[in-house]
Amino acid sequence: MTELRFSKQHDNLTNYMSSEGIRLALFQDFEGMRDPTIRWMTRHPGDALLFVPSNIIDIPILIPWDVNMAQQYAKDSYCHIVPYTDFERNPYKAIKAVVDNLNIPAGSRIEIPPTTSYPSFLRFVDALPDHDIICREDGIHFYTQQMRAIKDPEEIEIYREASRITNDVIAELEKQIRRGAFATEVDVALFIEREARIRGCEGTGFETLVAGPKRSFGIHAFPTYTGEAFGTPGLSIIDFGLKYRGYTTDVTLTVAKGPLNRTQERMLTLVEKAYNLAVSMAKEGLATRELALAVDAHFEKAKKKMPHALGHGIGMEAHEAPAIRSRSDNEWILQQGMVFTLEPGLYDPVHGGCRLENDFVLTEQGLEQLTKAQIIRIPE
Repeated sequence: MTELRFSKQHDNLTNYMSSEGIRLALFQDFEGMRDPTIRWMTRHPGDALLFVPSNIIDIPILIPWDVNMAQQYAKDSYCHIVPYTDFERNPYKAIKAVVDNLNIPAGSRIEIPPTTSYPSFLRFVDALPDHDIICREDGIHFYTQQMRAIKDPEEIEIYREASRITNDVIAELEKQIRRGAFATEVDVALFIEREARIRGCEGTGFETLVAGPKRSFGIHAFPTYTGEAFGTPGLSIIDFGLKYRGYTTDVTLTVAKGPLNRTQERMLTLVEKAYNLAVSMAKEGLATRELALAVDAHFEKAKKKMPHALGHGIGMEAHEAPAIRSRSDNEWILQQGMVFTLEPGLYDPVHGGCRLENDFVLTEQGLEQLTKAQIIRIPE
């Protein structure tokens, strides 16, 4: 991330903070409280605190657990880097030192993450008794999630490369499946992990899901993969993403190996039609709830029900804004720069499951499909 790009994010965030009367915002990314916003802003991989002042003359302060790593990855970012050891690796001592260093006046509003536990909130209050500690769901941290939903040109190019690698792995995966190279679900999952890393990815973006015909009835199979047979007749699901430069793809393939019964064939047809409907409708300005409701109605006509959302945004996390679901509280609108999945699916405890998921980006030219997952049909 260039200093210029971080500066733009910083300006947007500090303008919003000023409008909300917030003098300082704390972001935390540690075990038990993960927030990739810090990596999004600074390129530091994680395990750090980030303090962002609203005063534009004050530079954000990154406090990493691993200062050597931060100096490698965040060296071009618009922030000061201070080792966490300077504060005994204690967030309460760190925030007190930052407030004192920046001369933030008593009574100023300081916002901490909404995921902060109540005991931790009280400790922040004790550390800064003369300041107003704010902890809310719809504040600064939610605003950064909204900012992350709109990818800039640099991020979109990263996604195109991540998708190219993902498509190469999909093609190789299909080739090996058709050859009968995988005996178990474990074989498939380890193949994907190996291919990701040798092709320059950080690994998988989330735990790979591989479910043979006996286990594909689950939306997310549990365990995610096992020693069960793979490649046997019926419906199998492979759901994976590759993480590249901090961003993950997210695709799902269904392997349909014959002979299939009428119920399984009907499930495949309904899912393919739902997918094509969603792709044909997705455009700038469309409410994502409207998109999801249209797919729900498609399944309802066939007396079927999809038990999960139609899709979701992707980025530094596998699931982030925008939401693409039919819940009444969903108010997201598709906009240029959004990268998201469309993933209709049906599941049956007897006949197995089917899901088709690909990644898309909205550009000035319209909807661009990034990945090439498909339903892989293998005859008897």
